[in-house]
Amino acid sequence: MEHAHHAAFESFWGSAPLILVAVCYLRGWVRLRRINPETIEEWRVGGFLLGLFLIWLVMASPIAALDHQLLIVHMVHHLLLMTIAAPLVWLGAPVKALEHGLPQRLVLGLIAPLLRWPPMKRLGLALANPTVCWLAAATTLVGWHIPSVFIVGMRSATWHEIEQASFLAAGLLFWWPVIRPWPTVSNGSEWPILLYLFLATLPCDILSGFLVFCDRVVYPAYFLSTRGTGFSALEDQQCAGALMWTCVTVVYLIAGTVFAARLLSPESSQQYRAVKSDSILSTVPQTIQQSMEVV
Repeated sequence: MEHAHHAAFESFWGSAPLILVAVCYLRGWVRLRRINPETIEEWRVGGFLLGLFLIWLVMASPIAALDHQLLIVHMVHHLLLMTIAAPLVWLGAPVKALEHGLPQRLVLGLIAPLLRWPPMKRLGLALANPTVCWLAAATTLVGWHIPSVFIVGMRSATWHEIEQASFLAAGLLFWWPVIRPWPTVSNGSEWPILLYLFLATLPCDILSGFLVFCDRVVYPAYFLSTRGTGFSALEDQQCAGALMWTCVTVVYLIAGTVFAARLLSPESSQQYRAVKSDSILSTVPQTIQQSMEVV
């Protein structure tokens, strides 16, 4: 009974922030629709909410603990956070909605001055660098799958939460240069992003290939947990590696195809040649003030 209460407590504190973000986002979206119904399209809203739902599913839902029983479930959770939930969140234009959904006192009194703070601007510029984003994603993916590090996340609830949060943060960083959520726009050639997506598949291919073709169980903790599931720990490991390779390849291929099609369209070409901007962390404060004046 004590364990059930503890799990319910953790589920509540994992769900509450996501619910709050969803409410603020919808509140801002409703306000924006009064100004311009096409500011944030319905599909973006649906994508953002789906992204939040996937984050909740992995980090706070009752099935979150299943990744301690099967490696393939563990892999599904990581892929959902990094590869699917993160881009869905950015596609929802969260900055535009949240700046209208959050209290104006909070936005103008705390967030905007914080974003104007020079050290914060420098940090934002550094984090928006595609090289940093790529390294963050690759290091997170490979680092947490080192057996000695992996077992720490398995045995400690705190470290497991840190692991999940790091996968989400790395996913958000990785997809930032690809999606460039509002109000960020291109300040140069976008074609290198295709190479960026291709290179991002390499760490995943190496890790997934190792898991698939390795003739021993890399994570012995799954020896006991896979009993009664119908397949061995080695088969579980091979399925997890194959799932990673397939999911990453398909998602990145779709992203690269959509990105290339957008760059080849005449409208996008004219827009990228005509518009230049700084990092989002330097443009958000001015954007917030202008938007609040309109509201």
